[in-house]
Amino acid sequence: MKIIKNGNPFGAHRVIEPKGVLPQPATKISNDMDAIYDNEILVDVETLNIDSASFTQIKDSVKGDEEKIKAEILRIVGERGKMQNPVTGSGGMFIGKVARIGPALEGKIDLKEGDKIASLVSLSLTPLKIEEILGIKKGTEQVNVRAKAVLFESGIYAKLPADLPETLALAILDVAGAPAQVAKLVRPGHTVAIIGAAGKSGVLCAYEARRRAGVTGRVIGLEYSTEAVKRIKEYGFCHQAIQADAANAVDCYEKLSAATGGKLADIVINCVNVQNTEMASILMCKDEGTVYFFSMATSFTKSALGAEGVGKDINMIIGNGYTKGHAEITINILRESPVIRAAYEKLYA
Repeated sequence: MKIIKNGNPFGAHRVIEPKGVLPQPATKISNDMDAIYDNEILVDVETLNIDSASFTQIKDSVKGDEEKIKAEILRIVGERGKMQNPVTGSGGMFIGKVARIGPALEGKIDLKEGDKIASLVSLSLTPLKIEEILGIKKGTEQVNVRAKAVLFESGIYAKLPADLPETLALAILDVAGAPAQVAKLVRPGHTVAIIGAAGKSGVLCAYEARRRAGVTGRVIGLEYSTEAVKRIKEYGFCHQAIQADAANAVDCYEKLSAATGGKLADIVINCVNVQNTEMASILMCKDEGTVYFFSMATSFTKSALGAEGVGKDINMIIGNGYTKGHAEITINILRESPVIRAAYEKLYA
């Protein structure tokens, strides 16, 4: 394999267009796997975990036809050199086996060839070349593939834990930033509202919020369907479950206001993968409180101008998928909670 010297640590050397940007905002990057730069890691990819907002958009656009979902993923990767949904802008992550470590990184990282890893950077910036899509795991966003990917020098990853099935580790590490941010934001006595509290990231957030808010705090979960509300109650991490449509801001506000005696929430966590949920999040948050938008369907424009329009003085955080210690925090939740582990193993393992 050819090795090219002096790769940019942030991957700018892979950008084809437009020039001058980094790989994430680029519309096309090089996914040439016949040569790697001396500061890149080449990985044989086994499974992609497509971002929930992205997978939902693709699935809905082809009315759930699995072959058309595969074709759309191949089309996007073929055009862009990476798995970045042009509608949602989001990607996902992968698990695979380290195939080659660039000589400039040897001795500087805790990896060796053959190690199994999960990428902790988005597929929306990761050079990816898919040879074949083998199948899609039913009920999940996991796509089994034969593919190759490149991690840049600045890229982050996690070695797969020995005590968890690989596909389970992939599923939770894809949303590891959410519960880790909750751990930073929630304090004892806080009232926390979680939109999408029965979803993959929402359950982890509810668990962490319950622990951080303590005996004087309160965690309230919101979900759209009767079945999802039932799951919130079965998990048992929320003090109260509310059925509401997050796209109906006034309804969410009125229901949460009633549940809190008009006090609203100190922290609102948005974990849903649908559009137009910004205003529900904003209205449910008390003045000088915080809204954490983990959802990749969030619009900055709608959030900023919407908060201004209703006179809300609140802190709004865009969900950074990376927080220090996020992989360890999230994996530890599965080790601590037999309820979550059993539910996730049933779905993902």
